[in-house]
Formats: sequence, C-alpha cells, structure tokens
Amino acid sequence: MYTIDHLSDLLTRIRNANIIGSEMVILPKTNLAISVINLLKREGFIDGFDIFKNNLSNFNFLEDKEFISVKLKFKKGSILKPYISCIKRVSKPGLRVYSRVSNLPVVFGGIGVAILSTSKGLMTSKDAKIYNIGGEVLFYIW
Repeated sequence: MYTIDHLSDLLTRIRNANIIGSEMVILPKTNLAISVINLLKREGFIDGFDIFKNNLSNFNFLEDKEFISVKLKFKKGSILKPYISCIKRVSKPGLRVYSRVSNLPVVFGGIGVAILSTSKGLMTSKDAKIYNIGGEVLFYIW
C-alpha cells in the first residue's frame, strides 16, 4: 500500500511545466490544490485557472473526475521567461516543519513567498504574521 503526496505532485507538475516552457498544466482537483492555486494567483505567480470535468467514456479510470487547468505566467520578451524561478518543498510527510509566528520565514529577501498551513487555512507567511499565527511551512516559491 502506498500513499500519494498530493502537494508534492502539484508542485512537481508546475515545476516541470515551467522548465519546458508550457503555458498550461493540468492538475487533479483537490481542496488542497484549489487553495494553493488561489494563493499563487493572488500572489501573481500564475495568470489563472479553470476547473473542468473529464467526460472521456473510453477511459473508465478517468470517468467523472475533475481537473484544474492552470495557466502559468511568463515575462514577455524575446525569450519567454517564467515568473516562477524556483519552488522548494519544505515540510514533507516524513519530516514536518513548523514555525511560530516569531520565526516565520522570509523567502529570498522578501521577494519570494512561504506558504503555510495554519489553523485558519493555507496562507502566506505575510498573512500569518498579520493574523499572528504560526503553522506548518509547506513550500517556498520565488
């Protein structure tokens, strides 16, 4: 028996799409994925997303599943350069990393964002400082 780490899968799909210069990535729809994608949209790392239902009757294992189509953001110029430079997973299933409000991380000199899982839901470290709560540090993005 194995377990699926949905957050690692989501971050890896975004990272891989970013590396190959794909402007679109498809993710399985989960509540965690929607929360993360909403935060990334709010922070300006992605252009947008849509939720769609797969209705391919040829593939029974995919029937009636919902997916998220994420449009990645690129800087315009002679060469398309992604807004996301790096995504780094911090807390893992085998080693959880927690932070108090007094020790909230500052990512890449304030340019990056730390995403935390708190008692009030997923939020950035900046928001956690405003709400005066700590939590599990899920990943850094810059």
